[in-house]
Amino acid sequence: MQQSLSVVLERNTILRGEFATEPYEVAWAREARWFIRALDMSGNQPCLEARTQISPDGLHWCDLEPDSLRLERPGLVSRPAREFSGWLRLNGIVTGANGSTDGVSAKVLIYLVLKS
Repeated sequence: MQQSLSVVLERNTILRGEFATEPYEVAWAREARWFIRALDMSGNQPCLEARTQISPDGLHWCDLEPDSLRLERPGLVSRPAREFSGWLRLNGIVTGANGSTDGVSAKVLIYLVLKS
């Protein structure tokens, strides 16, 4: 019997500069899908970028893939993850014009959906 689980890792969280979600143990799952919903983005040309990271122990991290999720205005983006290890998290940054992190922010919901 297949199992599924939806987890809200960030709820109405305001992100500024670099960020990482709380690690989530996913060893039982075969596939995962991230959803990032930007409710509001403020500052000069805000941009949120995030990558899926994996870990064998929940302490030491590396990127699962080179591509990142990207939002430049409020909305929803999604990305699947497969062939991951025991732990997942998102690691990213909110920047503005010329890559500056000053004065820019994103209010987000971040979901992780898992299936066995």
